[in-house]
Amino acid sequence: MKRTVMSIFGTRPEANKMCPLVRELESRGEIESIVCVTAQHREMLDQMLAAFDVHPDYDLNIMEKRQTLSTITAKAMTGLEGILQKVRPDIVLVHGDTTTTFASALAAFYNHIAIGHVEAGLRSFDLQSPYPEEANRRLVGALADVHFSPTKNNAANLRRERINAPVFVTGNTAIDALKLTVREDYAFENEALRKLRFDQKKVIAITAHRRENYGAPMENIMSALGRIARAHPEAQLVYPVHLSPYVQETAHRHLDGIENVLLIDPLGVADMHNLMARAFFVMTDSGGLQEEAPALGKPVLVLRRETERPEAVEAGTVRVIGTEEEAIVSEAGILLSGGARYHQMAHAVNPYGDGFACRRIADDLLYYLGERDTPAEDFSAGGA
Repeated sequence: MKRTVMSIFGTRPEANKMCPLVRELESRGEIESIVCVTAQHREMLDQMLAAFDVHPDYDLNIMEKRQTLSTITAKAMTGLEGILQKVRPDIVLVHGDTTTTFASALAAFYNHIAIGHVEAGLRSFDLQSPYPEEANRRLVGALADVHFSPTKNNAANLRRERINAPVFVTGNTAIDALKLTVREDYAFENEALRKLRFDQKKVIAITAHRRENYGAPMENIMSALGRIARAHPEAQLVYPVHLSPYVQETAHRHLDGIENVLLIDPLGVADMHNLMARAFFVMTDSGGLQEEAPALGKPVLVLRRETERPEAVEAGTVRVIGTEEEAIVSEAGILLSGGARYHQMAHAVNPYGDGFACRRIADDLLYYLGERDTPAEDFSAGGA
């Protein structure tokens, strides 16, 4: 008899990392794979589902204008109640640290359904940053029955918290996604990107949208980006602007009219991955890009005070530079010079995966469910 596995996600970053896993689960004869989306992000989620050809069995469609964390949590939990009671899966899989992740885990817990946490064990050790993600992942860590950690460091965080549930080290599914999307002969869907001359400009790929950066930090970031563009005509800044009204207003106020700044709508996963693959380096306050860019050999400047992904910092491919304007301008200038630091960061070993995380998770999941005699061999960066 097949074991029923329900994957629940609702945002673009979750979909980017869960869709490759869904495809792997669908390939396993021992598993009946069910997909439920909350649509915490509607438009950006749909882009991801189309890119990976994943078709949800259930869609809560909870997104509303200017939604709050409370409304997301309440609508997700009440919407999931009936679905979980109807399907009664053997296990629910949630990913990472979004509000959908926490609400889904809590709904499963209330319905006595096992919880598997994909991308478990990341910690910044500051409940307010990233907000609310750090709290979400800690809360899900306490609820989950089985944990799939990308790295040994993530697994060690769980053990320090005296998590007694099984922990498997799998690598990050974000790296698996790149294998499906990045191609040398790729043709961009976004018209503005099709016109870019990557061979003539040093393209900087940018994302900035974190809630904890709202206010002075975001003003600093946008002001710094403007200064970088004006001081470096050899650079081309490409910023797919998050749909948040606050981020949209702040970005356009600071950056409209600057010739070598391209502000565009959020990109589909294939466009974003191939933009990073062709960029000179990446500037971001995102978590996922800190994992993806190193796999593509691209230095990353993190526009935050801390990171829950210290492995890439230790490897040398990521540098956390904060949100002070002068520091951002200075650090970007150093990389644009193309000197020793740039080359060291561009050639560092990627610590996050080898492209087989989904295979390991599926094997470990079947082992946990009693359908396989042995777990997968743990992922170890560099094969050590």
